[in-house]
Amino acid sequence: MSQATFTTALTIGELEASYPLYCKALRILILEERTIKQIQRSVCWHRLETLHHCLPRQYKDPHQLYFHFKRELTT
Repeated sequence: MSQATFTTALTIGELEASYPLYCKALRILILEERTIKQIQRSVCWHRLETLHHCLPRQYKDPHQLYFHFKRELTT
């Protein structure tokens, strides 16, 4: 797989509005049993990283979300 590329930059507001969608995509990737390396190359991972970097008090680190969702889906 190649590195994800983006044609247009999204505003923080647009990223925030799509946050539930990125979390859903992350859950789907986990359900598909993708490796953490594969998931880290996804668009949803990069968008979650951007949100966490810009607003760390409001949005969790994608690694934390990954382990939370993985635990949630395996129990």
